[in-house]
Amino acid sequence: MSAARNSFDTRVHLRAWQRSAFDKFAASEQTDFLAVATPGAGKTTFALACARWALAQHRRRLIVVAPTTHLKTQWVRAAHSMGLQLDHNWSPNDGIASDVHGIVTTYQQVAMPATAKKLRGIADDAFVILDELHHAGDERAWGDGVRTAFELAARRLSLSGTPFRSDTASIPFVRYEQTGEGGQAEADFTYGYADGLRDGGVVRPVYFPRFDGLMEWSAPDGSIVSASFHDDLDRTGSSHRLRSALSLEGDWLAVVIGQAHERLMKIRELHPDAGALAICMDQDHARDIARFIRTRFSVDAEVVVSDDPTASAKIAAFGRSDRPWLVAVRMVSEGVDIPRLRVGVYASTVVTELFFRQAVGRLVRWISGLPNQKAYVYLPDDPRLRSHAFQIAEARRHVLRPPASKDDDDGFTREAIERAALQELNMLPEQLSLFSVLSATATGMTFHAFTEHGITYDDEPDIPEPDSSIASGDVLELPEIPTDAGFQLVGSKSIADLKDELREQNLAVAKRLVDFTGWSHAKVQKELNRLAGIESVGSATNKQLEARARYGEGWLRRR
Repeated sequence: MSAARNSFDTRVHLRAWQRSAFDKFAASEQTDFLAVATPGAGKTTFALACARWALAQHRRRLIVVAPTTHLKTQWVRAAHSMGLQLDHNWSPNDGIASDVHGIVTTYQQVAMPATAKKLRGIADDAFVILDELHHAGDERAWGDGVRTAFELAARRLSLSGTPFRSDTASIPFVRYEQTGEGGQAEADFTYGYADGLRDGGVVRPVYFPRFDGLMEWSAPDGSIVSASFHDDLDRTGSSHRLRSALSLEGDWLAVVIGQAHERLMKIRELHPDAGALAICMDQDHARDIARFIRTRFSVDAEVVVSDDPTASAKIAAFGRSDRPWLVAVRMVSEGVDIPRLRVGVYASTVVTELFFRQAVGRLVRWISGLPNQKAYVYLPDDPRLRSHAFQIAEARRHVLRPPASKDDDDGFTREAIERAALQELNMLPEQLSLFSVLSATATGMTFHAFTEHGITYDDEPDIPEPDSSIASGDVLELPEIPTDAGFQLVGSKSIADLKDELREQNLAVAKRLVDFTGWSHAKVQKELNRLAGIESVGSATNKQLEARARYGEGWLRRR
């Protein structure tokens, strides 16, 4: 192997916190290691450095679990850039091809009993990375699936950028310390947003323009209610007030989006491809906001919603473009890496701290060499969101709270509030038909920010470029971990990308053979597998897939 290839394959540049976390991980003899780091700090690079080290310690395979299908693709690309190859199209019907180091799947897939059972059988000597592990507490099936699949794994590395939850659902493989508030999650290494600000060159300072307003609506009981964000309302009134402000039937949201767009255009004078993100209530709301942006400002606005099969491709394309606006509901709240996002509009009725932190985290990723990287998140001055915004720099932990008693503030617990906020998204049609927005007017803006100097309350002048040497870390020399396909150089396609192309080629050949032979698709596939000497397409190496396609083409020529 040439020196150039060896340099790429083995040298990994780590920030100071990544190196400290890696050293602690490598020195630890425990099965589980939980690393909590602010979005944008580089959890993926740290995790893959650990994976390179672990695979050299006689772990035969790597298994990554991600929250979304879109993130599976990001893990494949990140792994490829560090000399590791992952297959993102693995299924429980397949083995793991010998020309990849492992697979990447999702929590939703792991929750399926067949998938969990299959993974349990192949994970006993594996190194497992659980990305954004707090998702394993979202649904019982997800947590149960993760525990079933990986409780026998040789080693587990759990990652989280926003571990804070307040509920009674424990997260698999997390240690809890009993306190007066309940069980609190214990991380093995923590690198918070405030740490990243102090180091410089890791995350951006975030500015929060908060808009008050005067909202008026017709409640389901027929009453007319008028209130600002500083009026004391019950839970239902607070939800109605927020929904009124965020409706385009009033003027409040139009003013806020206008302010955000003006800020974006100013930023683009120095950062030409800077983008903005609007997080909306629901799909109709997202489409209405996108239409408003296109009409009002004569610019493009891309809409991504979960039921669009091309959503992941749209997010990736937006990240590579210079288009100004991305409008979504929940698809980009976590894990989506679009560093050029500089402006956000929080137009969602979800007011949980976890979701809010995830949304803000999409705008904090630092771009090396770009000066004055402020990020701006425009939001309603709702008391709940205001509280989250002021706590954004605080490191939080998952808390296991005991179930609330019936006498506990009439159900007004933090958990109940969070649950109600989520339910607001799914308000019953009959309730919506009785609720209507009468007016919403923005009445003023309050400003605060988190910078390397702490909390400020003014839009300060340009911040100085941080001393990158503080967070630069060093170069870590890691062992080579080859596959049957060897190493892939930077700029080349990953083995997974090539595998996708070859699988599509084989599918096309099989379809032609079905037409030519009159055989069933299953019979054609079985015969091609026999000719190529493989058990299934999913477990085949790229060389085997190439051979399989050649056998099929030869079969067609004979006919």
